[in-house]
Amino acid sequence: MTSPDLKTPTDLRSNATKSVAQALNGVLADSYALYFKTKNFHWHVSGPHFRDYHLMFDEQATQILATTDLIAERVRKTGNTTLRSIGDIARHQTVVDNDADYVAPADMLKELREDNLKLVEALRAAKAAATEAGDNATEGIIDDWTDQAEERAWFLFEAGRNA
Repeated sequence: MTSPDLKTPTDLRSNATKSVAQALNGVLADSYALYFKTKNFHWHVSGPHFRDYHLMFDEQATQILATTDLIAERVRKTGNTTLRSIGDIARHQTVVDNDADYVAPADMLKELREDNLKLVEALRAAKAAATEAGDNATEGIIDDWTDQAEERAWFLFEAGRNA
């Protein structure tokens, strides 16, 4: 339950915005998990395509991190609260962590591609919740995040063709 001190004024129905906030908090948790996994692979990639993959992973991680504040602020604008800790992220994330000592570059590309496509699915579900709630601002901004995740998946796919 949202504290009265954190209640943001909105004309959207609170029951409807709760489903939007829940969906966005899932997207936020997955974004942080994907960000950290992408940075992990950035730090640990090796092999003949090191420079290309190292730079691409860093660019993608930066893009993912840039969306996190926007996602959380969108939740707050709808009168709800968002994630508060690493533990909270872990409770909401569906992107699976990778703690392996070594991951082959081709496997990194494939795993990140699949994770970005999972994020696209979550974004589409959040957009559907926003549509149901009449939250056109959330609907619109989700389109940008979806496009970014689709582009990341595309680049990872293309990079992995000869990996």
